[in-house]
Amino acid sequence: MTTGTGTRHTRRDELAAFLRSRRERIRPEEVGLPPGLRRRTPGLRREEVAQLAGVGVTWYTWLEQGRPINASVQVLDAIARTLRLDAAEREHLYRLADLPEIADLGDGRDALDAEVHVILRHLDPLPASVYNGRYDLLAWNTSYGALFGGLIGQPPRDRNVLWRVFTLPDCCCPFVNKDEELPQMVATLRAAFGRHVGEPAWTGFVTRLSAVSPEFARMWATHDVARPGTRMKLLKHSSVGLIRLTSTSMALPTPPETRIVVYTPMDDESRQRLEWLRAHPESARCPLHAETVPG
Repeated sequence: MTTGTGTRHTRRDELAAFLRSRRERIRPEEVGLPPGLRRRTPGLRREEVAQLAGVGVTWYTWLEQGRPINASVQVLDAIARTLRLDAAEREHLYRLADLPEIADLGDGRDALDAEVHVILRHLDPLPASVYNGRYDLLAWNTSYGALFGGLIGQPPRDRNVLWRVFTLPDCCCPFVNKDEELPQMVATLRAAFGRHVGEPAWTGFVTRLSAVSPEFARMWATHDVARPGTRMKLLKHSSVGLIRLTSTSMALPTPPETRIVVYTPMDDESRQRLEWLRAHPESARCPLHAETVPG
């Protein structure tokens, strides 16, 4: 059995190999350095990475040797910029450096392929969005924003569907079929959580939400699991009344565990009410309507 110390040691070895591989792929002239005539290895030297990142040569050498030193977020950011890491590589760097909670803090929008945003735009007038496994909202189209203005109006790190729906007063919950929808959402989160057991960003989220919502804590304790799929959504909106929707969830290839969700009106009345909201987006941003939350 691998011990905690053994796991950390393996992760540090992986970090050392990863940093070397990223350093060796960058040509000196790409960062404004002379190529030199006596380079024994391809790419940048360790001291050059340290200089460009503004960190000590000894410290960077130890990091690349896999020694058990603590790296701050600021220093890792500087190294990531110097090594020209993309979003996936930057997240990998944080995890290998024992900072998984930082890897999960980004809103994820930069990691979405440009084609996903094009698809969202073309899905209008159907509301559509992209969630990750923790129900963080990553992207949306105009119709979604008109329907769920209260959510998109939050700062990026607060755009979490589960947090919003479980911390609203009972009178403001948008689900008419709340007893069916909320357990399903928690079960979907529980299934995703199984891939992130022990990660601070996930365990911290569950702990905080359990502390502020006894209802969530009760549902979480059942250990029910479910997959995202097609669901019937009955939403009440204080401007237009009841909206009946079918939500269809489809997995995206990247980033991992993201899905696009499309909301289709179930009848003409719901379609007309969505059209009205789309024509009056300001209605979703007043205090009462701001509490409309998707699922």
